[in-house]
Amino acid sequence: MVTLTHIGSVPSEVRNAFLFFSVLEFAVGILVNAFIFLVNFRDLVRRQSLSHCDLVLLSLSLTRLALHGLLLLKAIQLTHFQRLRDPLSFSYQTIMVLWMIVNQAGLWFTTCLSLLYCSKIVRFSHAFLLRAASWISRKIPQMLLSAVVLSCVCTLLCLWDFFSGSHFSAVTRLLTNNSTELNLNIAKLSVFHSFLFCCLASIPSFLLFLVSSGVLVFSLGRHVRMMRAKTRGSRDPSLEAHTRALRSLVSFFCLYVLSLCAALFSVPLLMLWYSKAGVMVCVGIMAACPSGHAVILISGNAKLRRAVDTILLWAQSSLRVRVDHKTDPRMPGLC
Repeated sequence: MVTLTHIGSVPSEVRNAFLFFSVLEFAVGILVNAFIFLVNFRDLVRRQSLSHCDLVLLSLSLTRLALHGLLLLKAIQLTHFQRLRDPLSFSYQTIMVLWMIVNQAGLWFTTCLSLLYCSKIVRFSHAFLLRAASWISRKIPQMLLSAVVLSCVCTLLCLWDFFSGSHFSAVTRLLTNNSTELNLNIAKLSVFHSFLFCCLASIPSFLLFLVSSGVLVFSLGRHVRMMRAKTRGSRDPSLEAHTRALRSLVSFFCLYVLSLCAALFSVPLLMLWYSKAGVMVCVGIMAACPSGHAVILISGNAKLRRAVDTILLWAQSSLRVRVDHKTDPRMPGLC
């Protein structure tokens, strides 16, 4: 009789700690991304014109909100509903594929942000590159719409591949007389194929992101050399714009690669080594990366920084009023 290897059992203390940190990461991620969304959506409701950068950040924050929701579902699935004899349950596979799809949409929006930075900051000398940069800076809304359409196409392809693979696995299980080991191997192959298919669909947007970011790096190096030759002061607006743009893009690159490596590494941890604790660590890394990048985006955006300062000033004044009321209880009667 064929026996199925179980997932390594995790103590309840570890599961509770993982769930606590997952909820904490979810709260932080929802807070910072909802802040980005609400600041820009408020201007949209007031019929104030949004810059192209604001439109990109609005779209990106929506995908990040969906990412954090899916990762919280994945954490709950791992701690409460992941059965020992069913490591590749359909619900777990569905959450994993949906995470890949939403992550892919976020990559397209970040690529639009990188192209926008490149067209606004880099000073091109070639006529064709000048026209291309001018066209990109004007067509950001259309590029965002194209990114949504491409994400929808990739979503349909990934879902078709996923569900066709699941249907193939179900038919094969019926034909193979319910062999436990063979069924598990077929399920592993189907999940790995769907995961790899979603990763390959991200290659075009990732290459565009790398090219535009590389142009920014080259432009920054050329600008620094020009500053040294002209012995200009350190307070240069163009240099500061280069630095802020590269800070957000390089941080996204590092965090995206870290998150994707964690997602890729979680697949063999689950399917080959049956380590639920290892998968929990990977999920924690995947949840921390979008929150970290959102914080960097807020620190590098003047409009969002002003909104943070306004909120802090309001909180400070409210706290000061409460303290004054506590120290002098007659104050409400004097007003």
